[in-house]
Amino acid sequence: MTQLNPAQQRVIALLGKGTDHDRPVIDEQLGDELRAELDDAFADAAQAIPPERPLFVSKHALSSVHQCEAHYLAGDGEFEWSPPTARGTVAHKAIELGVHVAGQPVPGDLVDEAISRLMDSTAPIARYLEAMGQYDRAELRSLAVNHVSRFFECFPPLKAAWVPRTESRVAVDLAGGRIRMSGKVDLSLGRAGDKVIIDLKTGWPNASHREDLRFYALLDTLALGVPPRKVASYYLDPAEAHPEDVTEGALVAAARRTAVGVLRLIELHHEQAEPLRRPGPSCRWCPLAADCEPGQRHLEEEAT
Repeated sequence: MTQLNPAQQRVIALLGKGTDHDRPVIDEQLGDELRAELDDAFADAAQAIPPERPLFVSKHALSSVHQCEAHYLAGDGEFEWSPPTARGTVAHKAIELGVHVAGQPVPGDLVDEAISRLMDSTAPIARYLEAMGQYDRAELRSLAVNHVSRFFECFPPLKAAWVPRTESRVAVDLAGGRIRMSGKVDLSLGRAGDKVIIDLKTGWPNASHREDLRFYALLDTLALGVPPRKVASYYLDPAEAHPEDVTEGALVAAARRTAVGVLRLIELHHEQAEPLRRPGPSCRWCPLAADCEPGQRHLEEEAT
């Protein structure tokens, strides 16, 4: 039997069910009630959305519109593929393969296979991978291997009985199909009603990460009728999990945040509302920063 290191043992502890006494009590009708509340909240505003062009709502859109609306509409500027920006896509594909392949795969082999499969796909990254030079490819491979190796150092072998799923999509249609809320979960373990949803992260913890996970929990509850048991952001660099039990209060809060955000998205996209400017971390890479007075003041304050 493989000896688990302390980081892997902590993941096992995270996944533990505990006792029924420890588990939050959630009304069995909550999913239906939240769906009805959201449909009711969107009923009038959604009429502005053409049925043939539904509004797609992701965790990124919700997080962005709750921060700076002007930055949300402007985007992050022109996106360019590079080894650092491609690292996450390749590493996630490699982890997906590694979780489901038999045996103990070598991270480098998983990354090579992930690159090959992505090149043969219709994914946006395919052309970049085909055209990149040998040194960019070597840098990308190094970055991705580090990420994948870290995952398998931190996580124990995932048993089939845990029903591991990687890059799994969940979607919910509301307002007669005019609004589609969707997400792609990095890793989920367990069956409906006992599921643990995990977002794999690099870098520093951020308050928005918890809101993202609550959004995923809400989607799962609306889609399946039962909530997941737990959500967690897992930060690979320090090998730390930030878990949260899914409670009725957390789901209600997620639904209210979602309702406010979606209504504002409708106003911005279909009612030509003036976007609000809220200075924050995104000012550092916002394409509007040079001509944004609140953003400039924020950057100056950060620099002092």
